[in-house]
Amino acid sequence: MSDGDEVEAARHAAKKAKIKAARDKMMATKVGEKGLVIVHTGPGKGKSSSGFGMILRAIAHGMPCAVVQFIKGAWDTGERRLLEATFPRLCQFHAMGEGFTWETQDRARDVAAASRGWEKAKALIRDPSIRMVLLDEINIALRYDYLDIDAVVAFLRDEKPEMTHVVLTGRNAKPELIELADLVTEMTLVKHPFRAGIRAQPGVEF
Repeated sequence: MSDGDEVEAARHAAKKAKIKAARDKMMATKVGEKGLVIVHTGPGKGKSSSGFGMILRAIAHGMPCAVVQFIKGAWDTGERRLLEATFPRLCQFHAMGEGFTWETQDRARDVAAASRGWEKAKALIRDPSIRMVLLDEINIALRYDYLDIDAVVAFLRDEKPEMTHVVLTGRNAKPELIELADLVTEMTLVKHPFRAGIRAQPGVEF
């Protein structure tokens, strides 16, 4: 190694040591734990996929969890197949929806399905043995006022057990939910194959 390379290596090491010291100092103050309210929203793809990724992570840690699907209940999805076939003791799966709103074309039916889904969700969240609950596409039900946003926010604020994580997915998350949440991620649409005439495909979309 040349003298110049040694000087550069020393500078790099000193810079990284400074960053590590600052990081360690910051991390020393982060000692709290709590059950989080997590929102995945936005027009981009990946909201449900990210939620199911968190469910699989919880399963890997031996944490009992549950899924309530509010919209895509009629779909035969890869996530549902995997969770029901492989992890039935660690993850409950409840498909409560009857398809997208443009498929049912029946508001009263959609409201009833959403209400059943929310009642199931509340029971699962209240269960102290369950550590994470994914409410997949609940934001769609809230967007169309199939559920009362104030009632949902009040329940999550006042009744959710302290250490239970709740993940809520779907575009157009209500401002009240975003305000309550501990973690909010917005998926941004940059490019999507649907616009080029490519339909939803197994393993990618469902």
